[in-house]
Amino acid sequence: MKISEKLKSSSPVFSFEFFPPKDEAGFQSLFETIGRLKSANPAFVSVTYGAGGSTRSKTVDLVGKIKNDIAIESMAHLTCVGHQKNEIVSVLDSLQTLGIENVLALRGDPSKGEEKFVKTEGGFSYASELVSFIKSKFSFCIGAACYPEGHIECPDLQIDMDNLKRKVDAGVDFLITQLFFDNRHYFDFIDKARQEGINIPIVPGIMPVLNLKQSQRFTKMCGASLSDSLLAKFDGVQEDPEKVREIGINHAIDQCRDLLRSGAPGIHFYTLNRSKATLAILEHLQG
Repeated sequence: MKISEKLKSSSPVFSFEFFPPKDEAGFQSLFETIGRLKSANPAFVSVTYGAGGSTRSKTVDLVGKIKNDIAIESMAHLTCVGHQKNEIVSVLDSLQTLGIENVLALRGDPSKGEEKFVKTEGGFSYASELVSFIKSKFSFCIGAACYPEGHIECPDLQIDMDNLKRKVDAGVDFLITQLFFDNRHYFDFIDKARQEGINIPIVPGIMPVLNLKQSQRFTKMCGASLSDSLLAKFDGVQEDPEKVREIGINHAIDQCRDLLRSGAPGIHFYTLNRSKATLAILEHLQG
């Protein structure tokens, strides 16, 4: 089923993001995680796509197994990095054969060892081009990314919004945000997007702080921020993993409740292939 149809529900839509593990043991662990999270009745799950297509076959195989063997709707990430058009067609053909109906179209991060994105000859420079290409040849429901605090490579928020509008106009059906920890970023972003005529569903992406140093690395990499008020909650407990985890989960619960109460269509959880924190949050939201 297409995610755009699921997002028409009057109830919040919950979804999870996973990444393909490196080895068989990792896959076994991931399937156990997915099995536990299935109890939360997710609307869909997404599977990331490694830099330069490094997990291309794993992503395709994994979304197929999740949908056809585990019976959860799945969405494959697809990036421009390192791919010519014919290679992208091959991936999309494989997904279509597996019955996958949803794709998250991304430009992708620069290849390993490169500071800036470099277009592959015969490929695409922007996610908007990838979206337009998919729309012209296939019937996938297309999701895309958006950045409440701005794309890390685009310091001008208006230009970033113009780029998003171009991408949406190319054929995007819904958006998922980059992670954020202060809901004001999401609400301000929604207001600006609606003013620009972007009226498709925008699902907030949430990742609880379970390890403060790890979260600080993530925010630095993606251009998000940890607010002073949130950081203050960790004062004096940074060396206590259980306390950090408790604070992080409680903050995420408060975030999600506020988002849903204010009209967000659902929550997309960045799980890092783990289940306990996500289930703890959902228990409070669905209870």
